[in-house]
Amino acid sequence: MQYPLYVHRDGTAGFRASFPDLPRAVASGDSFDKLKRNAQEVVELMYDRSEQLIPAPTCSTSELQSLDMDDGQGIWMFVEINLTRVTSKAVSVQFSLPESLLQRVDAAAKERHSTRSMFFTLAAVHELGNRGEGQLS
Repeated sequence: MQYPLYVHRDGTAGFRASFPDLPRAVASGDSFDKLKRNAQEVVELMYDRSEQLIPAPTCSTSELQSLDMDDGQGIWMFVEINLTRVTSKAVSVQFSLPESLLQRVDAAAKERHSTRSMFFTLAAVHELGNRGEGQLS
């Protein structure tokens, strides 16, 4: 799957990147090729054998550019993350909401430096936790 990364220069010889869909994952490398390899390794280390759900990637450029992490000092790039090497997986879903509710969700996600997908994932986990079903498999 193609995941977006927001890439900054890290000193004079390297790059540092953050995943908007995987907020705790940070990759670095002294070239774009090494950055991409490191990104794969970071996701594998964070999610392999984990009960955490790997959210689907955000593909909307306008949604990405509206995030607070886009400070205008970096660039967006997409990196292929091979999820077959990770035991947790995400699936894509499609549903409808009133437009005003979706705008509120997007605003709340932006406040949390997150994405729409992550917001809905956390909301679902929260609701299942209230029912005593909070464990993800």
